[in-house]
Amino acid sequence: MSTQKKGRIAFAVCGSFCTLEAALAAAQQLTEQGWELLPIMSFAAKQDTRFGTGQFWQERLEALTGHAVLDTLQAVEPLGPKKLASALVIAPCTGATLARLAEGLSDTPVTLAAKSLLRVGCPVVIAVSTNDGLGASGENIARLYQRKHYYFVPYGQDDPNTKPQSLKARFELLPQTLEAALEGRQLQPVLQCPCG
Repeated sequence: MSTQKKGRIAFAVCGSFCTLEAALAAAQQLTEQGWELLPIMSFAAKQDTRFGTGQFWQERLEALTGHAVLDTLQAVEPLGPKKLASALVIAPCTGATLARLAEGLSDTPVTLAAKSLLRVGCPVVIAVSTNDGLGASGENIARLYQRKHYYFVPYGQDDPNTKPQSLKARFELLPQTLEAALEGRQLQPVLQCPCG
């Protein structure tokens, strides 16, 4: 556990419900390293699913970070202009959020947080989790690689046999990716080979 404070970042979760546990484990790693996290939830992440209620995930995120979840456009808009965070982590980042970011849309708390922080040159770190990463979302991933200040947590196929188009971030590499992004570097997006 680090006793030295590193600074404050915004930590956003989207509605990839099956990876929320891994995302919160990565958030825990960041807090242990000395980061203060401002939690953000997308509209979709607040829905009740077979993986738990929106309230359950909100309470866990708030307990982990010690801050109330930002879940409105009004709450996230000041992040950049008021210099409330030095980066945004989106973990997990769904195909829907990837599409909005690629199109420059800012109609959700997560995408407006990205716009707010990008406008002052802060990095946006994406931990992708989508069942169509090698399909329709692939184009949006490629578009974001070409944009300044976007960085990806290394990712790979999570289940090539039953979900051949699905991609999932290696959440354990999120802290390293954040550190690199703050230095303007992209970790190599390691694609895991299904053969070993």
